[in-house]
Amino acid sequence: MTLGDWASHGAEYVAANPVDFSRVQKAAKPGDVIVLKNGGWADANLLFTAQGTADKPIKLRAETPGQVILTGNSRLRIGGQHLIVEGLWFKGAGECKEDVIEFRASSKQLATNCRVTSCAIKDYNPPAKKQDYKWVSLYGVSNRVDHCYFSGKQHAGTTLVVWVDDEPNYHQIDHNHFGPRPRLGANGGETIRVGTSEVSMNNSRTTVEFNLFEKCNGEVEIVSNKSCENTYRHNTFLSCEGAMTLRHGNRCLVEANYFLGNRQKYTGGVRVIGEDHRVINNYFAELGGEETRSALTLMNGLPDSPLHGYFQVKRAVIAFNTFVDCKSTVLIGYVSDNPKGANLPPLDCVFANNLLIAGKTLLVKIQTPPVNWQWQGNIAQGATGLPDTKGLLVQTVNVVKDKEGIYRPSVNSPVLDAAVGKFPDVDGDIDGQPRGSSPDVGCDEVSSAVSLIGPAKKASVGPQWLKER
Repeated sequence: MTLGDWASHGAEYVAANPVDFSRVQKAAKPGDVIVLKNGGWADANLLFTAQGTADKPIKLRAETPGQVILTGNSRLRIGGQHLIVEGLWFKGAGECKEDVIEFRASSKQLATNCRVTSCAIKDYNPPAKKQDYKWVSLYGVSNRVDHCYFSGKQHAGTTLVVWVDDEPNYHQIDHNHFGPRPRLGANGGETIRVGTSEVSMNNSRTTVEFNLFEKCNGEVEIVSNKSCENTYRHNTFLSCEGAMTLRHGNRCLVEANYFLGNRQKYTGGVRVIGEDHRVINNYFAELGGEETRSALTLMNGLPDSPLHGYFQVKRAVIAFNTFVDCKSTVLIGYVSDNPKGANLPPLDCVFANNLLIAGKTLLVKIQTPPVNWQWQGNIAQGATGLPDTKGLLVQTVNVVKDKEGIYRPSVNSPVLDAAVGKFPDVDGDIDGQPRGSSPDVGCDEVSSAVSLIGPAKKASVGPQWLKER
């Protein structure tokens, strides 16, 4: 959806300071636009509680995108319906002790069908590194954060968090650039978290797609899933020291993402915990992480696990992925010192039609033997670490690097038309090309069709006005 889809034909109000803004936003009606004058807005507590409609939203925008600079203790709260915020920049040494952008005015006044687009939060840190607050907190239902830039968060607290309640919230987080975040050295340094352990069995149905995560090194969990039925697709993780982690919750989809490690230490892929997850059509290359930061880690579970613990991996489907030259490629039944007593191995999982290319290490490590594990239609090049295994064929795979450095099957590769079994939900490949009736093994279908999607580029994510990234 583009800004043009939110056609506005109402009045235009201009606010030169927070007092002006408070006055005019109370008067705003569906279709109106509120314009913040260019310049520095220090300690601006902006409360946006107007009521727009689907065809006539109310917009709050900068006079010039990126020229409204919010500093000090500035923050924004959105507590209405069909509201759009565009072009604001929170910048510099912040002093805020509460969440910077909240999709709620109060605990009883949440946002619905609201949007923050083309905004930025950069280096907006309090003096105390242990000060815990979030940059963006999503409450309410059907809200969207898109084409924004978030970089340089040094203090405790998730960069963007989705707060999950009893009912699904259907939020959308797309086309954002999550820039460098340094190591926090403690828990709470996630870039995105969807839910909490207390509500992790609730459905959120949030979609995180087409984002670029670049050097997001806050902690081991780049994205921390803690709710059910979320979708993570078409994201690019570039040199990030951590993993896309299905920490709590069930029935999530991790589809068509690029995990590009560039051979850097601690860079990881996907960690699986819980039931009925699907990890399909992803590309994992040159990742330097091990253990929980392996390209693919399936954890052991705790018997009678509490909500904050580790639930057994059950019925995971790992299919049509490509793994290339990772330090630790597939780790099954991983047990760490924390938690102790995690002795329930992965159960009833399917590992099908994946392409695995070894570097200097073995492709598969089984720490705890899984139960009723199905190998099906996989093709590997290099040492697997396993005895001859039905469903895991070892041979030369014939791949070539494209101009972007992505390894793709050549026209004479044995992966062509070699997939086994029926996977009706895998009807396209990582780039949006159709699979056809005889799919290829791995994430990439050799096709003459136009490639619709590829690794995210800076030009396609974040605010177009922001040049310093």
